Amino acid sequence: MGAYIDFQSLVNLESKARAITLRPRRPIHTQVSGRHESRMRGRGLDFDELRAYLPGDDIRAVDWRVTARMGKPFVRVFTEERDRPVLVWIDQRINMFFGSRLSTKSVTAAEVGALCLWSAYAHGDRCCAVISSDSQMEEGTPRRSRADILQTLGQLADKNRQLQALYAEAPGGGQLNLALRRISQRARRDFTIVIVSDFDGRDTATEKLLLDLSAQNDVVIVLVYDPLEMRLPEKGDLVASDGHLQVELQFQRESLRSSLSNASSARIEAIAGWQQQIGVPVLQINSGEETAPQVRELFSRASDMRSEL
Repeated sequence: MGAYIDFQSLVNLESKARAITLRPRRPIHTQVSGRHESRMRGRGLDFDELRAYLPGDDIRAVDWRVTARMGKPFVRVFTEERDRPVLVWIDQRINMFFGSRLSTKSVTAAEVGALCLWSAYAHGDRCCAVISSDSQMEEGTPRRSRADILQTLGQLADKNRQLQALYAEAPGGGQLNLALRRISQRARRDFTIVIVSDFDGRDTATEKLLLDLSAQNDVVIVLVYDPLEMRLPEKGDLVASDGHLQVELQFQRESLRSSLSNASSARIEAIAGWQQQIGVPVLQINSGEETAPQVRELFSRASDMRSEL
């Protein structure tokens, strides 16, 4: 794929997204439900069970015939399907413009975002994306609209093509938390939120924002990493740049290699640790491998995990 992705390549991912589901596999026993089956108190689509009345149950759900026969109140519980819009944040900042093998992280993030949008559309969910560069955010409105998805993918391809080694914008580390705050204003409850980034610029406020988002929404974190971040070569040189400054890294220097490796491992482990600390799935996507098979497998595992969280 390389350093960039074009609009048609993002469109072509539609066929690969049909086997991907963003929903938990089993019913969620909570008021925060989505477009999957969820046991709710009150009226729904299908009768599920009859049980004793509990404080807070809707009085309209009382089965008066059973109540009279049993001598104590019973309610009818229904299985209800509620709409659950999908919102995907796609990181296209300069920190994502790095790749040592198959693709840059920015390309992989764009592919993940497109697959999520196409999956939501295939399952009949309203969906939209928030696309961040280092100074701007493109925001959509959740709709069940193929035309809107195509427009979003066009914006995504444009943002992706604007990234280059000589970058005009200053690195926007603050855009991560800015985007999370903006998402929290738009997705107050009952959204599926997929956050696709390498999480450069994260801080303690990032964890608090994610925790608040996950309290009323179904949040999935997709950590995009380059294989070089997991295992550095033992020799050779690499020129790295943030778009303004550049540095030559000499990997034959053991002290440098060890320092970079430890820092990278610590960063990835800290983000992976959010799965336990915040209680949301953290899916790690390798930009050095094909994206769609990874997304299909990891979201399948996450569907089961989210049912248990």
